Amino acid sequence: MHTTPPRPGRRGAGRPALLAAALSAILLVPACAGPPGTGASGAGTDFRLSANTPRAKGRIDSFTWALYAEPPTLDYISAFDYPQNMILSNVCESLMRWTPDLRLAPGLARKASNPDPLTWVYDLRDGVRFHDGRVLTADDVLFSLGRQMNPHNGAAWAQVFENVASLDKTGPLQVTVKLKRPDSQFPQYMATAAGVVASRSGVRAAGRDYGTSGGLACSGPYELGKWDKGQSIELRRFDRYRGTKAKSAKAVFRFLSDSSARTKAMLSGEVDGGYLIPTESYGALRSSGVGTLSFGEGLSTVNVNVTNMRGPLGDVRVRRALSLALDRRGFLKTGLSGAGTVTNSLTTKAAWAAAPESVRKAAFDGLPSAEPNLSKAKKLIKAAGATGKTLTVATSSIGQDVSLLATAVQAAGSEIGLDIKLKTIAPNAFTALFTDPQARKGIDMFPETYYDSITDPLDLLSNFRTGAYQNFAGYSDRSYDRLVDRARATYDPVERLTTEAELQRKAAGQVLWIPVAEWPTALFLNKRITGAPTTISYLYSPWAAGIGAAQ
Repeated sequence: MHTTPPRPGRRGAGRPALLAAALSAILLVPACAGPPGTGASGAGTDFRLSANTPRAKGRIDSFTWALYAEPPTLDYISAFDYPQNMILSNVCESLMRWTPDLRLAPGLARKASNPDPLTWVYDLRDGVRFHDGRVLTADDVLFSLGRQMNPHNGAAWAQVFENVASLDKTGPLQVTVKLKRPDSQFPQYMATAAGVVASRSGVRAAGRDYGTSGGLACSGPYELGKWDKGQSIELRRFDRYRGTKAKSAKAVFRFLSDSSARTKAMLSGEVDGGYLIPTESYGALRSSGVGTLSFGEGLSTVNVNVTNMRGPLGDVRVRRALSLALDRRGFLKTGLSGAGTVTNSLTTKAAWAAAPESVRKAAFDGLPSAEPNLSKAKKLIKAAGATGKTLTVATSSIGQDVSLLATAVQAAGSEIGLDIKLKTIAPNAFTALFTDPQARKGIDMFPETYYDSITDPLDLLSNFRTGAYQNFAGYSDRSYDRLVDRARATYDPVERLTTEAELQRKAAGQVLWIPVAEWPTALFLNKRITGAPTTISYLYSPWAAGIGAAQ
């Protein structure tokens, strides 16, 4: 996966639980753990969490939505960040989907079965129509998932399929997935873009243009309409949709990269709403009287990502010292405008919702304190022989959460004897930090907002496995790797989360990222419309279909 412009958190971003508790066949009902109850994370602050806005009272002709960036493509195999997934979730359906309260629910698969640890069987819905008029078959599933697995395609979700041994059609509407080893994460990721199913014929007909022009040949409540490059994307209601029809005939996504312009568009009514609200705009939108600012579970943490262990940060005492010197509460107040909670955990509390109290206690008790301790931090720097050493932190005007966190790290360094320089990265180049090693050259740390794509702490904790995609610092610990492998192979949620609690303590002890705050999803709707979920479920559920008239 990330919003101020979000940065690719990926990723992965998801959530799990009882789904695979029994290895016998099970119905796909909401079985996964969801986030804590409404308002749990908002206690003591001026915001509360919810899962939904009020239901729409009627249909409308159209609504307009603000988006901070234009997707480079809408090909589902490349959908790893907010802009793509926010649109794609309304056009393309996956085998599974999220509910507004972040539970796993049936999607194109009406049932999933797990007859043995190495087998997942997906029974498909009958009579599902794609936008190109064709009817869903098992062949479309084999083709769509096969595109993710083809190494020549460079799919963003390829890692999800690394344990897949085979995909087979075992009936006209049934697909069987054989795994090389048990994989508790695979069935959860089938609710993300990794599990999207498109028409085989439609994708082949589009060829190289698929995702960038024409239709997407999917089956969601909206189909892709006019794409005015650099300006907007229009979605049109798909009247042959299998489920409840969208309440709005059109949804128009406007690309407004400047956060000030985005806010002004909401205040003026030029656009009706948006997610990923600039934190500096919370106050203005709240007091405007033209709409409502809402918050929901975001499964997101704001962190400082360590990218270079060859310099002073190679000494864990320096990493611990910086964490001890960081003014998290000051950042929360200014960088997130008070909407969030200070944390000493890499993972959100919501990600542990399936864990019994004893496991949650094991995961969070004993983590390094989030309270500043300059005296102890200075001693660590001195002991490491790092006094006066120079570090470089990337910053960007992409959003105040990024720029103010980088400044906070610089201030923390100066308090304990480090010389921390800031390197400004253009907003449109910031994403390259996640994908291009050359872009990270000469950078020791950068602010990163990470969201889970499944409701499982392993989504984030697996980033520190040897060779993992976001293991930018090159951390390698074979004992850590073995725990990641064990957790991934464990279907029983309590047993798996117990292993993940051990992983959390190990990662925290090494300060591989510096956790700063939990950050909720923010949503603004003007008074004309309602019906959107407030949680990060908008990435993997057709949220726009529920938007309609507020009155």
